[in-house]
Amino acid sequence: MRVLISPSYGSSATRRHWSDTVDQPVAFADDRYAHALTADQRARLQAAHPEGTACFWGAVPKHDAKLRDVVPGDIVLFTGQNKVRAVGEIGAIFRNAELADLLWPPKQGDPSWHTIYTVLDLAEVDIPYTELNAVLGYQPQHTHPGLKVLRDDKAQAVLDAFMITSGLFFSRACAETVPAPTADEAREAVRRAAAEEMRTSSTSYRRTGRLIIVDRREARLVAAYREHLASCGRGPADRFYCRSGISDLYLDDAEGAELIEAKSDASHQCVRQALGQLLDYAPYCPAPPDRLSALLPSLPARTDLALLHRYGIDCIHRGTSESFVRAEAPAERRELMRSLWSS
Repeated sequence: MRVLISPSYGSSATRRHWSDTVDQPVAFADDRYAHALTADQRARLQAAHPEGTACFWGAVPKHDAKLRDVVPGDIVLFTGQNKVRAVGEIGAIFRNAELADLLWPPKQGDPSWHTIYTVLDLAEVDIPYTELNAVLGYQPQHTHPGLKVLRDDKAQAVLDAFMITSGLFFSRACAETVPAPTADEAREAVRRAAAEEMRTSSTSYRRTGRLIIVDRREARLVAAYREHLASCGRGPADRFYCRSGISDLYLDDAEGAELIEAKSDASHQCVRQALGQLLDYAPYCPAPPDRLSALLPSLPARTDLALLHRYGIDCIHRGTSESFVRAEAPAERRELMRSLWSS
């Protein structure tokens, strides 16, 4: 897996290119562009973007060596104004100077952006350079002036720190199963990841075709509870991937296996969402869960707490002085429901 760091806002020309081919997706099947594509390039674009439009970006020849092994599914961080402005996943990548010059006409004597790549599921973010530099071990004032391609440990460090998951990786992880005759051995293969960290102020959770964008209020709550767990000697708190999605927190320690789903408020709608997601994810836990818990910023209404307890689910909520309080489901109800959670 590779991570590209690509400047996108440093000059007026770069800002114009962004406006022309990222802010406004390009209809690559249009006659203006189609004639410049080879049959193979056209097929690759159509496979990655069946709707017939795509966001395009590129690189000049001096970066050819850096981009030698970049492939679809790799991640690109678009930078500018002292921060990472957007994150996307590469859909298709190839060299085509003729198409590049149609997309981004160069000034006389300037090089062509002949390495072209498309971007899937572009997501706006706000990651200061200082945070990125800390992950990479760079000086805090480093400004990322040119294209970089991170590989191996550095790439993985960025993906882990900012909770970025390649759509291709997610699809493969969810598709894998462990073939065996018993029910336990046939449990879905999952991929654990570090717990969610705070990075942006996005206010929605949505599943696109590829990337997952998490409500940052939930992320703040998860981060705070993770610190609480560590202070109590519990953990590590992980996440796992399954065909239903990505869990918020998963623990398997001396106190047992626990699946936790966080929500940004304690409304009836959010309680119902947490309940549904917990029951949806529970069969895919790496080990049959001993507890399911909803993590909320405050104590929900009495009827909503009763709804969780009816299914044997605990409620963890903020208490006084930013502490956390667990409202446990009745033990007999939890025991009754436990076999159903994993079935």
